[in-house]
Amino acid sequence: MEPVYRTIIGIARTVFAFEGLKFTVKGDRHIPATGGAVIAINHTGYMDFTYAGLPARRVKRYIRFMAKKEVFDNKVSGPIMRALKHIPVDRAAGSDSYRAAVDRLRRGELVGVYPEATISRSFEIKAFKSGAARMAIEADVPIIPIVIWGAQRVWTKGFPKRLGRTNTPISIAVGEPIAPFEPASELTDKVHTTMEVMLADLQRDYDHPAGAYWVPARLGGSAPTLEEANRMDLEESEAKARARRSRETGH
Repeated sequence: MEPVYRTIIGIARTVFAFEGLKFTVKGDRHIPATGGAVIAINHTGYMDFTYAGLPARRVKRYIRFMAKKEVFDNKVSGPIMRALKHIPVDRAAGSDSYRAAVDRLRRGELVGVYPEATISRSFEIKAFKSGAARMAIEADVPIIPIVIWGAQRVWTKGFPKRLGRTNTPISIAVGEPIAPFEPASELTDKVHTTMEVMLADLQRDYDHPAGAYWVPARLGGSAPTLEEANRMDLEESEAKARARRSRETGH
């Protein structure tokens, strides 16, 4: 029993109902009733982790999400994240969070990971980091891919949040477990390809208005292409690095 997690889920579902979110979930039978697994999720918006946990409730399980340390440092979200036993990620000391995740997996837990590391501005699936594959291999657990579509309409990078009653459809697909194998690079490629196919499948049954900011360029939207988004991410990263150096040197 996890009363805090159950309470938070109850509150979240009340919020979802208030917002009028319309969920379609398929493949949730692939969430195992017991045992550890890496849950690999695509990342298009700030709220998608709240939706990613829904398929696991079919078998009354909870996902421990890996999230940046700053969320845990916040005086409001921090206590909640710790109570839910999520895993803080300090990018300056990533080995600690990696070890914690592997330990949780070996103890039979579900660990949620965003292989893209950051939100995809293009809403296409970005290149993956190898961490999810390496954890699965070391803990000897499968990777279960989850793809979410529509979360970017609620709140995404660079656009105002839409947390009122929007009646937004959110599609979620859970893929078949992918058994771990080496090398990690090839496992990463397999998961990436699988999730690209899953995303395309979800998009086929979804209405995409021409020119909408949340629709990929490939589907007629005004979102940047993957290449353009990668360039934007690089420019933002370089600007942050310059600002950090400026603070450190006083120039």
